[in-house]
Amino acid sequence: MYESGPDGDPPPPPPVVEFRGTGLTYPGPPAVRALRPCHFSVRPGEFVTVVGPSGSGKSTFLNVVGLLDAPTEGTYLLDGIDTGRLAEHERAALRGRRIGFVFQSFHLLPHRTAVENVQLAMVYRRVPRAERRERARTALARVGLAHRADALPTRLSGGERQRVAVARALVARPSLLLCDEPTGNLDTATAGEILRLLDELHGEGMTLLVITHDPAVAAHGSRTVSIRDGRLTETVRDREVPA
Repeated sequence: MYESGPDGDPPPPPPVVEFRGTGLTYPGPPAVRALRPCHFSVRPGEFVTVVGPSGSGKSTFLNVVGLLDAPTEGTYLLDGIDTGRLAEHERAALRGRRIGFVFQSFHLLPHRTAVENVQLAMVYRRVPRAERRERARTALARVGLAHRADALPTRLSGGERQRVAVARALVARPSLLLCDEPTGNLDTATAGEILRLLDELHGEGMTLLVITHDPAVAAHGSRTVSIRDGRLTETVRDREVPA
């Protein structure tokens, strides 16, 4: 519970993401400690990047933040909600409302148009059909694809497909945009376009958490956290401190 200050000012919002000694160990034998217990938070409006080599624990970290895996240690709060107290269907509903995912491989249905792919993000939220279409077209316009709304993914470039994926993530108006290697399948010029879009979204107040192996992508974040062997560290004034 957050209380107002002595002057009656409204309380600050809770972190969008908050780990309190949060870790994950996969059962064995042998047991594998994939994410070591850590303290970590992302405040509303932050752009945080997480960088690490293959096998470092980035995927496990993504799965925990994205409510795809439950931690085996500590507590994970999303928008101040203790996710460990939720039943699986409640976790799925919270994930659908609060987190927008952008993946390296786009995950678009090839026989559905761009606007139909974006609309699918709202189907299970029972948004009326007319509203779904209007919101999907608005989201596509936001990422610069209003003119490609009726195109199939097979007729779109890699950069356009990733923009559709971003629009799909944004259409549900999530608290967090969670991106996994969002430029991994793109050439340098197209990757730059996607990064500029992410910078614009951050400038508008969107909270972003981007997982990458690329230091150039990580440099776009206002904070960068490293992960290696399942251990998070954050660089503070040229020194690393445990998360």
